[in-house]
Amino acid sequence: MRVGKLNPSEVHKTPGYHHVTIVEAGRLAFLAGQCPLDPDGNLVGAGDPLAQADQVAANALAVLAAVGAQPADVVRSVIYVVSDDREVLGAVWQRLNGSALGPAFGSASTLLGVASLGFTGQLVEVDLTAALPG
Repeated sequence: MRVGKLNPSEVHKTPGYHHVTIVEAGRLAFLAGQCPLDPDGNLVGAGDPLAQADQVAANALAVLAAVGAQPADVVRSVIYVVSDDREVLGAVWQRLNGSALGPAFGSASTLLGVASLGFTGQLVEVDLTAALPG
């Protein structure tokens, strides 16, 4: 089985993982959790989960485009939010669903409130799996 890995130049550099893993058998793309980091690796929206959701959506769209996929091609998503407040969780869910990435969440999807995420100040992360066209 052939597996390809890719780090698109439109998003931040990683500390060793890849933004996308492509499995040739069945053509699936497994995206690394998309974080609220700009292309220089700086946190966007400190203290603001909605601003972070916007950056996460922008990064996810760039990574999907890098492999020729669109939000509608996403077959699995997990949204992580640092909060146990249902209003905060719901607001992030609504923000992401109302964004250009919204069609990604029409397939199997999970929304989780968590205690912390990987980067200092990070409040939102999205994990996607996409079926690649063709």
